[in-house]
Amino acid sequence: MTFRGLIVPQPPVFLADRAELQRDVILLSGAEGRHAAAVRRLRPGERADVGDGAGLVAECVVTAHSGRGLELAVRARREMPRPDPLITVVQAIPKGDRGELAVAEMTEVGVDRIMPWAAARCVPVWRAERGVRPLARWRATAREAAKQSRRAWIPEVTEPVSAGDVAQVVTKAACAVVLEPGAAHSLGQLSPPESGDLVVIVGPEGGITDDETAAFRAAGAMPRGLGPTVLRTSTAGTVAAAVLLSRSGRW
Repeated sequence: MTFRGLIVPQPPVFLADRAELQRDVILLSGAEGRHAAAVRRLRPGERADVGDGAGLVAECVVTAHSGRGLELAVRARREMPRPDPLITVVQAIPKGDRGELAVAEMTEVGVDRIMPWAAARCVPVWRAERGVRPLARWRATAREAAKQSRRAWIPEVTEPVSAGDVAQVVTKAACAVVLEPGAAHSLGQLSPPESGDLVVIVGPEGGITDDETAAFRAAGAMPRGLGPTVLRTSTAGTVAAAVLLSRSGRW
């Protein structure tokens, strides 16, 4: 935002329960309160926005510090509708911290739902307790990236899905594409529907198997490419989402 050539900084965003946002004075406590007071060093009179991650945002002014946290007076509220069309990225689980990088970037660009996919050629294996911690990291990353990018809706990060689960999602989608290097048609040539669920399937570094490809195509997914270069699995979803967002009218 600019005013007479000056850059006006946007107020920071914090999260609280919807019930808390209905109060005239919000008590920002716990980790959010500590971050606001100790890291952002907010002082009385400064602006801050508080959201519930599901569309409701309260525009606030800091009024006081207390032993329980930071107190903020609500000046206005706004309810942001859920985006439509809704962008879902089925993300094959990458190695190391590349999954968290993918989640952060997809959240910042505007993806609405992220589905960790245990593809046949994925190196990491998220089974039982081994998947609890990485899934929690993905969800925490989406939460923090949504705050940083000032999103009213935090993207949903689902439980890990199988190829069969993905095929079921494809059958219910308004439009679904599976990214394939060398595909005859590019994603940029697609004219997506104006409403509904737009699904993008991103394979692992080792590629999608023939059986997985056949299942997705049978369910209705169209093969599409992303230009002449080959992207990493951790960046392909962000690029694909940006293409769809620009062509769907959301940007």
